[in-house]
Amino acid sequence: MGFRDGFLWGGATAANQIEGAFQSDGRGLTTMDTLTVGNINKPREITFKTIDGTVHKAERLASIPEGAVGYVDPNDYYPSHVAIDFYHHYKEDIKLFAEMGFKAYRMSIAWTRIFPNGNDVEPNEAGLAFYDAVFDECLNYGIEPVVTLCHFDTPLYLADHYDGWSSREVIDFFVRYAQTVFTRYKDKVKYWMTFNEINVLRSWLQMGIHANDDQTKFQAVHHLFVASAKAVKLCHQIIPEAKIGNMVMYAPSYAMTAKPEDVMANIIYKRQVEFYLDVMVKGYYPSYKLEEFERHNITISMEENDLNIIQEGCVDFIGFSYYMSTMSTTDTSVAKTPGNNMMGYKNPNLDVSEWGWTLDPLGLRIALCEMYERYHVPLFIVENGLGAVDELTEDLVINDDYRIDYLTSHIKAMKDAVELDGIDLMGYTPWGCIDLVAWSTGEMKKRYGFIYVDVDDRGQGTFKRYKKKSFDWYQQVIATNGDVIG
Repeated sequence: MGFRDGFLWGGATAANQIEGAFQSDGRGLTTMDTLTVGNINKPREITFKTIDGTVHKAERLASIPEGAVGYVDPNDYYPSHVAIDFYHHYKEDIKLFAEMGFKAYRMSIAWTRIFPNGNDVEPNEAGLAFYDAVFDECLNYGIEPVVTLCHFDTPLYLADHYDGWSSREVIDFFVRYAQTVFTRYKDKVKYWMTFNEINVLRSWLQMGIHANDDQTKFQAVHHLFVASAKAVKLCHQIIPEAKIGNMVMYAPSYAMTAKPEDVMANIIYKRQVEFYLDVMVKGYYPSYKLEEFERHNITISMEENDLNIIQEGCVDFIGFSYYMSTMSTTDTSVAKTPGNNMMGYKNPNLDVSEWGWTLDPLGLRIALCEMYERYHVPLFIVENGLGAVDELTEDLVINDDYRIDYLTSHIKAMKDAVELDGIDLMGYTPWGCIDLVAWSTGEMKKRYGFIYVDVDDRGQGTFKRYKKKSFDWYQQVIATNGDVIG
């Protein structure tokens, strides 16, 4: 049977990790612009200069003066400010995507290129024109843009003047932004997603909120749910033929032992992602979460029509990232290992990557089965990949057989899910199809792409693009619609 005709083979990136040009053509600052090189846990700050020339050092909990304009602190380095300079290389990069045979390119729009402060009344035409050019370039090669509206980058102005998504006002600002891009690109973009990995959004860096307590977090999450549902309804009205989904991080979990306590711990763990999917796919708050809120004295402030809006704004498909699986147990002495936005228990039956992430290809099939059997909507793997240190030889060759092995095993797993389990799978866009800034560590040396970009952790290099060995391999995978993968 194999993959469907029109299967969306491609690759995935995010604006804040590839574009650079962080203040070009009217772009405003985002929370992700404060990410310094090398360590996500390092206190982040950014320097500002007000119109009168006064210099301010704004820490993540500080307020930024009205009218401030950001600039790079010469004593630190912010990788996203330059990234791989896709802003000036997009034609070259999309041409390489087309050479691989991409059917789809999953990307995001930088909200602050369109509305520099997030709450502006009128959009920035230069930002709109940039994405017109990017979409036109994709469509010229027959590549369907798959666009995420918000990929971790909350406008910095909204973070510092509205406390980000803790403020209900931000819903309206987001809806204005969504309506603007839906209207502008209605003839160019058929596939959309609202928020990237909505189930792992952290406080300040991704949601722009300054507190980290559960009451504040889940109130902000409710605002995200309402904003997403409103965007879904708008998309259906403005672009009736379009499909719009959500996006979650999915890491299946296995009970560490057959002890009933571990099995129950596993059920509770799974609810951490099922909650978000239940709300956005089924359209209601599940009873287990309402009970949890009550036990922890969390009260979600809702307007009268919020639950109706959520019910009427269910997504058309589930987009998700898959990198690893984890374990659940009540034994807190079990060894742990890091992963994508999480710390999980180490599985003694599985190896880990260079960065400690559990390697579990079969877990992708398990993830597909779990989601499809619970939600019965099409699924789209919009992130999957291996971060590794790639070496550019003197002959300008990158032999990344380890990446080919990783992706081969995962494609086999998703092929089994389609052929043996009857999963309705829309497409596959591996993460970081071209090298980019790894947001989890703020560095370039952790590379994912089929295309090597000659730039280091501090933005030094020629910015030349080189095809890795995996480039030709993935080209063959796409050309055969997944029939030849190894």
